[in-house]
Amino acid sequence: MQTPVSIIVGLVVVATLALLIALARMFRKAGPNQAIIVYGFRAPRVIKSGGAVIFPVVETYRELTLELMSFDVAPQQDLYTKQGVAVTVEAVAQIKVRSDNESILTAAEQFLSKSPDQREGLIRLVMEGHLRGIIGQLTVEQIVKEPEMVAERMRSTCMDDMSKMGLEVVSFTIREVRDKNEYITNMGRPDVARIKRDAEIASAEAERDTAIRRANALREAAVAKAASDQDRVIAETASLGKQAEAQRDLAIQKAQYTEQSRRQEAQADKAYELQTNVMQQQVIAELVKVQQIEKEQQVKVQEAEILRHEAELISTVLKGSEIEAKRIQNIAAAEKARLTIEAEGRAAAARAQGEAQAAITRLQGTAEADIIFSKGEAEAKAMNVKAEAYQEWTQAAVVDKLISNMAEVVRAMAEPLSKVDKITIVSTGGDEQTGVNKLTGDMTKIAAQVPALFEALSGMKMSDLMSNVKAMQPRVVEGDAKNEKN
Repeated sequence: MQTPVSIIVGLVVVATLALLIALARMFRKAGPNQAIIVYGFRAPRVIKSGGAVIFPVVETYRELTLELMSFDVAPQQDLYTKQGVAVTVEAVAQIKVRSDNESILTAAEQFLSKSPDQREGLIRLVMEGHLRGIIGQLTVEQIVKEPEMVAERMRSTCMDDMSKMGLEVVSFTIREVRDKNEYITNMGRPDVARIKRDAEIASAEAERDTAIRRANALREAAVAKAASDQDRVIAETASLGKQAEAQRDLAIQKAQYTEQSRRQEAQADKAYELQTNVMQQQVIAELVKVQQIEKEQQVKVQEAEILRHEAELISTVLKGSEIEAKRIQNIAAAEKARLTIEAEGRAAAARAQGEAQAAITRLQGTAEADIIFSKGEAEAKAMNVKAEAYQEWTQAAVVDKLISNMAEVVRAMAEPLSKVDKITIVSTGGDEQTGVNKLTGDMTKIAAQVPALFEALSGMKMSDLMSNVKAMQPRVVEGDAKNEKN
């Protein structure tokens, strides 16, 4: 009984596995870049990004790629533009099957039985035909300068034909345009010449503007330099003037300071002796006071020493505590006395020093006043005496003063000759006086000119003065006789 059951179970398992394997073999999955077209006893259907069970015998399937197709569009024959110029155009087209089911079925209908090369050949023929038509409607300049416009026209023109085949143009790019007659090459020459001409004109204008600006800058720099030099000269002149004024003021101040210093030194020298004497007297007095104070302090110290000896003698008899107390009292009394004496000495010294300083200051003021008064009085007396003497002078005194000072005048006139190191006298023998006699004769002539010089300066003649002197002699004699009688 167990054997048939296990056989049945095994058969069921095998049948299940076989069924699952069959179902797995019938299930087909479509990748993201492809579409599966299922056809058979039912209408064709498209499976995209999914899967479906395909029953064998009654159904079958084909795969159609949805990937982007890229190929060159380069017609072998020349293309003629609107101007009749033959050009060769090379472009690149990107085409793919549209993603909707209707376009996929249309593309499957058109290309499913063809190889990729055959499919690309058919599409290239359609693209080249449309490209030829578009090139014939445009000029060379438009093709070269507006490639985006050509690509846009190409996409819009091919759209209907590509839709009929279930395709779409993703992009169309012109890669190269050339011609055999060098039309394109020559086409840019006018622009190149114009650009070159504009560049040369711009360069010339720039050079002109640069030269103008350089000249203006040089002129402005020269003007600024001249103004700066002028300002510098003015500033230097003002500075030199201020320096001269400062030097003049400094010299005046130095002279004033020197005069004041000399005056003060003279006053100090005259008052120095008096102040020195006063100070010496004060110092001697203070020394005497200090010695007296020292002697008094020595006496007090000796008295304290005597008391200390007495205390020591007493301490040998008295008890230890009383001796110590007495000793402490004596030491305190001695210290107090010593401090008192020192304080009194310092106070007396300070008082004596203050009194000495006050006396010195008072004496200095008195001495300075006396010196100033004496000097003024002496100067006044000297001026009075001189004035009285001048009033008593007669013409004889004036003549005497003139004659006595005549030697000084002649000496002053002959002084330049004393500065001469060597004198060479050349005598031709024509004059009576030659050699040294000629020199002494000249000196005599110089001395003879002194009275004339006096007459020119004073306005008085020597002969008048001498005659007045002679007329005054008898009066002088009479006056002397009268004085003798008196």
